[in-house]
Amino acid sequence: MPRYALMVEYDGGPFSGWQWQDDQPSVQGTIEAALARLEPDLPRIAAAGRTDAGVHGRGQVCHCDMAREWKAETLMNALNHHMRPAPVAIVAAAPVADDWHARFSASERRYLFRILNRRARATLEAGHVWQVQRALDADRMAEGAARLVGRHDFTTFRSTMCQAASPVKTLDAAEVEVVETGAGRELHLRFRARSFLHNQVRSFVGTLERVGSGAWTPEDVTRALEARDRAACGPVAPPQGLYLTGVGYDEDPFSG
Repeated sequence: MPRYALMVEYDGGPFSGWQWQDDQPSVQGTIEAALARLEPDLPRIAAAGRTDAGVHGRGQVCHCDMAREWKAETLMNALNHHMRPAPVAIVAAAPVADDWHARFSASERRYLFRILNRRARATLEAGHVWQVQRALDADRMAEGAARLVGRHDFTTFRSTMCQAASPVKTLDAAEVEVVETGAGRELHLRFRARSFLHNQVRSFVGTLERVGSGAWTPEDVTRALEARDRAACGPVAPPQGLYLTGVGYDEDPFSG
């Protein structure tokens, strides 16, 4: 069966998450329903990562196996037609080898978390940012974030429901950027790693918000990390500010 990589963009607000569920709308279910309009009885698609309810995708990657050969652009356009009006779009498609896998072939995942830091209530960005009204010190947050980079036991920063075999992961980058927009000041927190634990990024962000507000010091982040105890984590940030922005592969399937 010919295999195709798909790059997916979606608004996570209306969905119960990426993963298919019997009685809840999901991004996976939306794509699979569109695929069924093209060819019935196809295998389930596989994604680079499963985002939670409310989390958005700007560069999610999945793969599908088709019964016949398709031109990549034709497949992309056909899926986008059948997914309307759901807020899901295939932004790129490419044929890949039979043994290529969206999840297991990935070498890194990249996440962005947007914090809108202003007093006035969010209107246009509601559902796409976490609004924090109190002033946040981005420099302190960046210092705290730097303490998370490297190979660590991240038990403190993973959900108790996490199914990963080990809490030990390598965080390759954690950056805090101030972005001045016409709508107000935003803090963009970016994280990069080969893989992440369940709720790890939102746990990082909630903890770093405590540092930015002055409730914690950057040193408290180190103490929380070394505690290896979920109770030592700061409040978990809400999902609506989180975006899966990209997935890296040794050979980019979309480069051609």
